[in-house]
Amino acid sequence: MKIIFYKIIFLFFISISLSFSQEKYDIDTKIGQMILVGFRGLDISDSSSIVRDIKQYKIGSVILFDYDVELKSPIRNIESPKQVKKLIDKLQSYSKIPLFVTIDQEGGLVNRLKEKFGFPKTISAEKLGKINNFDTTTKYAISIAKTLKSIGVNLNFAPCVDLNTNPDNPIIGKKERSFSSDPKIVTKHAEVFLNAFKRNKIFGTLKHFPGHGSSKDDSHLGFVDVTDTWKNEELYPYAELIKKKKCDFIMTAHIFNSNLDNKLPATLSKKILTGILRDSLKFNGVIFSDDMQMKAIADHYGLESAIEYAINAGVDIITFANNVTYDENIVPKVFNIIKNLLKEGKITEERINQSFNRIMKYKKLLSK
Repeated sequence: MKIIFYKIIFLFFISISLSFSQEKYDIDTKIGQMILVGFRGLDISDSSSIVRDIKQYKIGSVILFDYDVELKSPIRNIESPKQVKKLIDKLQSYSKIPLFVTIDQEGGLVNRLKEKFGFPKTISAEKLGKINNFDTTTKYAISIAKTLKSIGVNLNFAPCVDLNTNPDNPIIGKKERSFSSDPKIVTKHAEVFLNAFKRNKIFGTLKHFPGHGSSKDDSHLGFVDVTDTWKNEELYPYAELIKKKKCDFIMTAHIFNSNLDNKLPATLSKKILTGILRDSLKFNGVIFSDDMQMKAIADHYGLESAIEYAINAGVDIITFANNVTYDENIVPKVFNIIKNLLKEGKITEERINQSFNRIMKYKKLLSK
């Protein structure tokens, strides 16, 4: 009887503890943690819009770029290792909850931390796949991880696990972003990257789910339909790495595939993100959307509809890179849209809590 009594007392205090932890954060904080945004500037101050976004709207993630697409300017957030570290330290100082400071540092052509800024040389995934030597891949993966660690970036949108099934693909094949057309080679090299990142306390992100490699078009520029080109083998790297518990973060693709969902692209599809990724592949980590300002989404869906679909589909962090187009007030707009959707019952507080809990699970590791 004594043992049963103590078990009841223990479970009671655990439930109370969990209840308090839930109440520690208000709904505004939970919504803010679901927003990732890009910004302009090599430095920031109290008057910067990104500081407002961190302090007032409690955003949870930022992304850094070396090039401003809208302005066609080589000045954005990156000038030198010392400057970037100072910028990131300042960003973190304004946030009560540690920020995910993110970047696209794949290597090769998709490389924000370039040699001209004083960073180490990288090579593309395609070249690493052709060499197909795990020691070589490990060397470059560790170099990227240590570089990110040294400046304070804690989450990399890499490795790319799209299959190189269409070498003429303008955004994957032509950019040398895929390790191979062979899903097993892609998976093995991606695992090397994830292991190197983890050893250096960097979060890695698989992308672009459920596979962008077969596309003939670039989702930055418009609608992309892979119905006739996509194959089930494109899910293989995700399935294997999830099964091996190597994968904590996944980014969506804006591709449309009527065989998977005959109405919505992957980023907005509950059938794909919840049905396939969560339910079938058993992924329990954080889902990032790809940039919601890319034209595959922005030109076909209103901002409110896109946000509603994405959250209900299962996206945890909605990305606004603020680079293809720039809107200094994108965060207030997105924040207020989510609050209104919640008020109108179009999304639920339970759904917000699911994302917030997934996000915080990993943010707690940042302070360790």
